[in-house]
Amino acid sequence: MRAVIIAAFVAFALTMALTPIAANAFRRLKAGQPIRTDGPQTHLAKAGTPTMGGVVFIFTTVVAYIVGHLVLMALPETETDEFSRPSSFTATGLVLIGLFVTCGFVGFIDDWLKIRKRHSGGISGKAKVLGLAIAAAGFGVIALYYTGSISTEEISETVATPYLSFTQDINWLPLTKIGAVILFVFVVNATANGVNLTDGLDGLATGAAMMAFAAYLIIGFWQYRHWCGGAGDQLSNYCYDVRDPLEIALISGAAAGAMFGFLWWNTSPAKIFMGDSGSLSLGGLIAGLALTSKTILLLPIIGALFVIITFSVIIQTISYKTTRRRVFRMAPLQHHFELAGWSEVNVVVRFWIIAGIGMAIGLGFFFADFLRVAG
Repeated sequence: MRAVIIAAFVAFALTMALTPIAANAFRRLKAGQPIRTDGPQTHLAKAGTPTMGGVVFIFTTVVAYIVGHLVLMALPETETDEFSRPSSFTATGLVLIGLFVTCGFVGFIDDWLKIRKRHSGGISGKAKVLGLAIAAAGFGVIALYYTGSISTEEISETVATPYLSFTQDINWLPLTKIGAVILFVFVVNATANGVNLTDGLDGLATGAAMMAFAAYLIIGFWQYRHWCGGAGDQLSNYCYDVRDPLEIALISGAAAGAMFGFLWWNTSPAKIFMGDSGSLSLGGLIAGLALTSKTILLLPIIGALFVIITFSVIIQTISYKTTRRRVFRMAPLQHHFELAGWSEVNVVVRFWIIAGIGMAIGLGFFFADFLRVAG
């Protein structure tokens, strides 16, 4: 656990220190966020605020992950579970960090085009979906087909399995490996775009993502303590068949720490925006955590705020195209409440509460299933 705590602290400290430096550098480069003119008029004052803050917390999360592994390697063997293989970099880490970085790269291209064009439109929606699909398909194939080796020990299990999952694999609902990769492409696109749509107010997506990472930190560490083949076999009659649960906890902790540090500068009034490089990378990583922890169907509950905001856009689009009437004053949903007279801070705090409720309910389902069987 100490490696997870150190990784989270390193990510927090580095993000706190580097974000204002990056903000000043982006400001000198005139990398300001273009603002939509058809949105709430209060947002026009934000024009020119530096964007692409996601580059900072992607970097700090990766550094913190490496530091966490260095800590694990320094621990005496008596302090680590011999079955956990914690000191080596794993295929799970490859999938999670790879998704994080490549989805962030898709967002970076979008941010760069927005800055170059001085317009809020970057790459097309189809191009964004395609880029995310390629990233998800590539790492989905690795998760479903690659076993890899750690040190001199050959590992037979893959990161993911061809089943739907809730708190464990649902063994009576097979998808085939190809079907599982297709599902993962959908989940990555849905989650990344959900976070992207949520990123419309200062600190909103940052705080919501931090809660999601905290949830997966708890899930990953609990799975590690009750891991099939490890101590979990002796602790209870219920264990989790997850390949690298400590790796899940380590990366979740690093990402949560980075979000906590970034929130200091991103909360209202924001000194820097995360941009699509941030929102798409966060969505990709959250989807990857659901895949590797075998909690795909639990993800919509943990990320309830992202689901609600995404559906507000879908409802608005369908309603306008079919009836030429709008259900909301503006979509995504947070802007509807702004136009209804709520202050930006009120919207953010109340939406954080919704995100917290989703996180709590998701963890409740996770632990309820454990207690049902193990109790």
